Amino acid sequence: MTDAPAPAHEPSGPPPVRRLDARSLRALAHPLRMRVLELLTLDGPDTATGLCRRLGENTGTVSWHLRHLADHGFIEEETGRGTRRERWWRAVAVSRRLDTTEFRDDPDSRGALSVYVHELVQQHFHQVAGYLAEDWDTAWRDAGTVTQWHDLRLTSDQLASLNAELADVVDRHRAASGAGRDAESEESYEGRDGDAAARPVIIQLQSFPRKERGER
Repeated sequence: MTDAPAPAHEPSGPPPVRRLDARSLRALAHPLRMRVLELLTLDGPDTATGLCRRLGENTGTVSWHLRHLADHGFIEEETGRGTRRERWWRAVAVSRRLDTTEFRDDPDSRGALSVYVHELVQQHFHQVAGYLAEDWDTAWRDAGTVTQWHDLRLTSDQLASLNAELADVVDRHRAASGAGRDAESEESYEGRDGDAAARPVIIQLQSFPRKERGER
């Protein structure tokens, strides 16, 4: 399972991978902490005050969760910006990977795993629902897609190969785009062909086996 990559990184390739172990999973598996990390990942650096306004939470609560995320290496302070009383935080630029089989026989991590997976799926759902509810011009509305294929029969190795091929396609387009816009900039940049402004794009991938009628 791969979480959304963190913001801007060097355009030489995909971001480094961080595999979530039991300790880091338990540190991250909290609805508000995951929401804070999502906002810093997608929208770039922010302060506790700014996050409070967006989340409807009090400063003390958000500040505590920010420190917790920083202690476990998910976010870091943006040096040279802010003051001693108002610190700026940014997501560490990594792609988070979680192998759920590592926690299958670990009762101490089972609850954290359930929270993490549930919140991650909820984030993906709300991102799609938000896009569908927003007003976009025809070009962007036609370019986006919510698609499902259900007529494949694959082995586990074939499914793993399919996922790897799709990830390679995303990496190729990431490299071609110069690894995206700077997370600190609010301005979109011109596409390479100069015809249309490029925007941040979310690509979600869910692929999994389905039990047939007689197996349920």
